[in-house]
Amino acid sequence: MNVVERLKEKVLRGETITREEAIELSHQPLEELTAAADEIRKICSGTGFDICTIINGKCGKCSEDCKYCAQSAYYKTTCTETYPLLDSDALLKEAKHNESQGVLRFSIVTSGKRLSDTEVDSLCESIKNICRETNIRVCISPGLLGLEQFQKLKAAGAERVHCNLETSARYFPEVCTTHTYEEKIETLRAAKKAGLSVCSGGILGLGETMEDRIDMVMTARELGVRSVPVNLLNPIPGTPYEHNKPLTNEEACRCVAVFRFLIPHGSIRLAGGRGLLDDKGQACFMSGANAAISGDMLTTAGITVKTDMKMIRETGFGVRADNE
Repeated sequence: MNVVERLKEKVLRGETITREEAIELSHQPLEELTAAADEIRKICSGTGFDICTIINGKCGKCSEDCKYCAQSAYYKTTCTETYPLLDSDALLKEAKHNESQGVLRFSIVTSGKRLSDTEVDSLCESIKNICRETNIRVCISPGLLGLEQFQKLKAAGAERVHCNLETSARYFPEVCTTHTYEEKIETLRAAKKAGLSVCSGGILGLGETMEDRIDMVMTARELGVRSVPVNLLNPIPGTPYEHNKPLTNEEACRCVAVFRFLIPHGSIRLAGGRGLLDDKGQACFMSGANAAISGDMLTTAGITVKTDMKMIRETGFGVRADNE
């Protein structure tokens, strides 16, 4: 029995693969690897496809120096728009629009290290309003908050917190110096303690190794993360990563497949940068991925919900929320 078959059978027995096994897996023939990952996805997660959209709920002048981000105040990019936290009416309008297109989740993403207590209270009122007026599931990405703030947001109706690890603990200091990896981990733990589900992945193409990518997902697995966004770096002019080479379709499929082996029952969610792929990510959805962020990203154009809904049907999936 070869490496891919052996590790596939191990996963299907309910066992977890090790870091060393994941690294070995990443070097196996692509077609064999992606076919096995797709089989694991079908058996462990079925044909459900979790689709969400995001809104830039607070834009620009971010205090953090993340080297990939157009909104960082440290860099001069074409993203010059800035505005405070959107009011309840604006957020409700977008939530209703997305629900009308069949979107399952609506995530409110805010720039900056963390929302203030006043902003958290305002966001809570907006979430209550969305929950009263729609049936869409509300997710939030409000920065590095603590337990008490997450408890308020949970009580208001938020279901899931997003906080990307971005990369491995080893490589993170190369990506950002204004907050730490441990702060991210503490944020995810606080959200879970408050009763919220968590969504955490990262960005591929920052200069990291395959080992860094595997370590990132293993950390997410250890934290009980079941929704893993896979962003592909879109090199933004003016940022330190503007000359990084985007991942190819083959590289993206290989990463997605390995991630499926690591988290067989979760949502491997294609996110930012998917539009840079020749097929807009369709091959990745046959390589273990089973979720996506649709529509526009925070500062870049995405893929329309209509286009994604057509792709979901054509690839044999059915729109269905993961119920972690």
